[in-house]
Amino acid sequence: MGNSALKAHLETAQKTGVFQLTGKGLTEFPEDLQKLASNLRTIDLSNNKIELLPPLIGKFSFLKSLVLNNNKLTALPEELCKLKKLETLHLNGNHLRQLPAAFGQLSALRTLSLSGNQLRTVPTQLCGLRHLDVVDLSKNQIQNVPDTVGELQAIELNLNQNQISQISVQISHCPRLKVLRLEENCLELSMLPQSILSDSQISLLAVEGNLFEIKKLRELEGYDKYMERFTATKKKFA
Repeated sequence: MGNSALKAHLETAQKTGVFQLTGKGLTEFPEDLQKLASNLRTIDLSNNKIELLPPLIGKFSFLKSLVLNNNKLTALPEELCKLKKLETLHLNGNHLRQLPAAFGQLSALRTLSLSGNQLRTVPTQLCGLRHLDVVDLSKNQIQNVPDTVGELQAIELNLNQNQISQISVQISHCPRLKVLRLEENCLELSMLPQSILSDSQISLLAVEGNLFEIKKLRELEGYDKYMERFTATKKKFA
């Protein structure tokens, strides 16, 4: 892509606060963007070949939405964690194995999508995020869900298509968790904490495609309590 095309995009972005440049084969984050660091509210560089997010990302202090789906990122810089206004972060289809240590400082974050990466566990940094609504960790390599998950503030947690065989009973203590997706994992029925059914806020539990038949779930103690929450929620949205 030529400089003139980039320039045109920059001029548009200056007016709109939105910089969108997708599917252009970019191999790096456009450095010229930093001229608009105080203007931009949204950056979308999906479907490119970006391998590295430079430290200058920390300068975009008004950024609300950062979308970098389907790139080649293997790590994220600590500077990303300075984005105190960031509400939406989409990083699906990259090669991320972990999140920066300071990730919990993204205090405004509401939506986090990390589907199709190489995470092996639910990042503990997520537990510090008080406004998190939706976390998508589907299609990773997560094998277990640790005790720290009990502090997660999310309303929806998507763990579909991982390799989960163990879940901490603490997940039933999540204060706001309503939707838990665990489809296509490696769960035995005995490894599913019954407190999810009997003693949690969860009103939608999706567990198809594991190592047990769904009808066996209905025989578990607490299933009737879960169904009460499920039905009440359905009525609310009907």
